[in-house]
Amino acid sequence: MTATSTTQNCDVLIVGGGPAGSSAAALLAQKGRQVVLLEKDHHPRFHIGESLLPQSLPLLEKLGVLDAVRDDIGVLKPGAEFNSDSHSNRHQVYYFKHAWDKNWPHAYEVRRSDFDQALFRNAGVKGAQTYEGMRVSRIDFRPGQTSLVQAQDAAGDTHTWEARFVIDASGRDTLLSKRFGLKYKNPDHNSAAIFGHFRNIPRRDGDDAGNISVYWFEHGWFWMIPLRDGITSVGAVCWPEYLKTRDCPPAEFLQRTIALSPGVVERMQHAEQVGEVQATGNFTYYSKASAGDGYLMIGDAYAFLDPVFSSGVHLALTSAFSAADVVDQLLDHPERRAQLIAAHERHMRRGMKHFAWFIYRFNTPAMQNLFMSPRNVFRVRDAVTTMLAGDVFRPTPMRIPTLVFKAIYYITVLANWPAQRRAAALRRRNNALTFSGGTLSVDKD
Repeated sequence: MTATSTTQNCDVLIVGGGPAGSSAAALLAQKGRQVVLLEKDHHPRFHIGESLLPQSLPLLEKLGVLDAVRDDIGVLKPGAEFNSDSHSNRHQVYYFKHAWDKNWPHAYEVRRSDFDQALFRNAGVKGAQTYEGMRVSRIDFRPGQTSLVQAQDAAGDTHTWEARFVIDASGRDTLLSKRFGLKYKNPDHNSAAIFGHFRNIPRRDGDDAGNISVYWFEHGWFWMIPLRDGITSVGAVCWPEYLKTRDCPPAEFLQRTIALSPGVVERMQHAEQVGEVQATGNFTYYSKASAGDGYLMIGDAYAFLDPVFSSGVHLALTSAFSAADVVDQLLDHPERRAQLIAAHERHMRRGMKHFAWFIYRFNTPAMQNLFMSPRNVFRVRDAVTTMLAGDVFRPTPMRIPTLVFKAIYYITVLANWPAQRRAAALRRRNNALTFSGGTLSVDKD
């Protein structure tokens, strides 16, 4: 027989103890708010998205965890490396020191189990009440009043909180976006992924040992992320129609996929798998709105872009900082709700749109040609590197060079029109598909 606890009160209840939720909890607690943070699992737990961006580092510094990331968790990441077996220049590195902001010339690769745990513990240190193994089972929103949130612990006991505001940071569970019918598949981009951890993968020389490696192949692209303890994260982000052909366990299918890239095969000839290989579908999605009466969605609970530029954690952290400011003001000035939420959404959509332009075109021949043969005329290489560094949320002098790069891209499209047309047809065909991780169907929505 389960027991129900008495109702507790708080200013803000946050669902989800990943980077977005833990960061928002720490920031709001520092502002003097009474915060409850609920995580359904127990830290440490596995998660992908292991490559950070330079512009995340000042946010981690403000949270008070940057030293721990540098000293205990991270692998130094001076740049991002792109590889192609079909170009004469098969290997190209973009160093973050060439980005506009010279204050952050590197980032870190992190094992997410350690990184997420550090952020979660930090929220508790900053004053938030943190709970693990606590799965939210019901939220009653009462317009103009507080909300009632129920969650069950591992023993099956029910706990209830009366919260003035709720932040959904539930990640890809998209708790409230699903509940209110706000979630929709990104109509402009579609991908799925298969991934795992491996030992005995050689690293680049010197400081380049920590760079993320990206490899194009005929069905998408691979990531290769060096972590501590000699582990490397390897994954393939593929067109859904390719993953439809999977007729074997994920580990075997990943090996088959690796065999399609000579560059990846060369790096992984002595690799040893560590842990399970997993597959995930419906990799890109948005929500029609980020907020409603009494709640706000942040991080992956709001939207997720393709991981090619390692934007996931950076978007989560940025949304947490913006949300913390918004919610702190909302609690004192509820009459400003529409204005504050609109400003938050504009801020987040601006950065996501900047990433998305490059993401939607990443697998095109034109973009591959430009990435593998960078030129810094009109500082276009610096503009691309600034985007790769995550500097997409504030005005920078890179606006004009970015426009020049886009113009060069469209000229390159025209110069390679037959190949570009075939790539566009492939993309349209795959955008109509929905991949669940093991099955595939034509999207009827």
